[in-house]
Amino acid sequence: MAHREGITTRTHDWSMVPASSLIEDQDVIEIDGDTPVEVACSILVNNNISSAPVFKSPDRSTPTIHSGKSYIGCIDYADIIAYLLVVLKSSTADESGSLGIQDIVKRALQGQSVPVSMASDLSQNNPFCSILPEATLASVVDEFAQRIRRVCVMNPDGQIKGVLSQSTVVRYLYENRQQFPEIDKLMNQTLRELHLGESEVISVYSDTPVMEALNKMYHSNVSSVAVLDAGGLLLGNISLSDVKYVLKSFSHRLLWETSLRFACSIRENQGIEDGQDRLPVFDVRLDTTFGFAIAKLLATEAHHVWVTDKSGRAIGLLSLRDIIKPLSAISI
Repeated sequence: MAHREGITTRTHDWSMVPASSLIEDQDVIEIDGDTPVEVACSILVNNNISSAPVFKSPDRSTPTIHSGKSYIGCIDYADIIAYLLVVLKSSTADESGSLGIQDIVKRALQGQSVPVSMASDLSQNNPFCSILPEATLASVVDEFAQRIRRVCVMNPDGQIKGVLSQSTVVRYLYENRQQFPEIDKLMNQTLRELHLGESEVISVYSDTPVMEALNKMYHSNVSSVAVLDAGGLLLGNISLSDVKYVLKSFSHRLLWETSLRFACSIRENQGIEDGQDRLPVFDVRLDTTFGFAIAKLLATEAHHVWVTDKSGRAIGLLSLRDIIKPLSAISI
């Protein structure tokens, strides 16, 4: 078919796709800032989401021009881990320099519920980031490359139209890769060629208490820690989202289980069956293609996949943010 002059100069430009087109008819789950942290965690679990915007209802005693909600942040599992570590005093973070943290501890010691507004972005890695509906996919990918995990698409009235996550963008580009030559070409390159998957592995041994594993994850600012045997072989992992099983039904006792026992329990709860008498571990190699690694990640609905060598030792982690980086490079 001949190119129709005046219509477009690029017929397959993924970077110009409106970001809002990826979140059409989305049912946005929002959490009132006065909601207790434990209840907020249950909302995330029950709706099968990893994050939700937190809003503050208008003070009806004070007249304002805008009477709608005001968004004060987001809450995700990284924030909930930070909350647990602060409340249980197992964190070595700077607890003396933040009035917010002091207030959380004080409330907890007095047996009071802690409102989710106090824990929102407690991890300092989950800021509230918003974009207009006309923002392009390229601009969103650039945001994701800068450690932003999700963006809120705002309506003209200041309310949220939808939440666009890294996984949604990655899935869209993967499933539509044949429409975008640059993306399709990228999918055929290996992780080694793209310089992905050779990062420092943050790990714990199988007998390490879960609390220590979460503490290490938090202070290392990673989304997962590898669980290794005494010989360094990868047995499993503990992820940010696994903390939901701790707060679900208030099973705080799980924090003092060994990391391996906890990881096994989590996988059983998730109903994962791989047909083998071992703990399922989702991994790839450096010579795995970028496209295959993404397909495996999407199929398992995970936010990361481990990179192992031929002997089964973890040599790196491939996260959604890592996947975003080469996409960001070609959007420039």
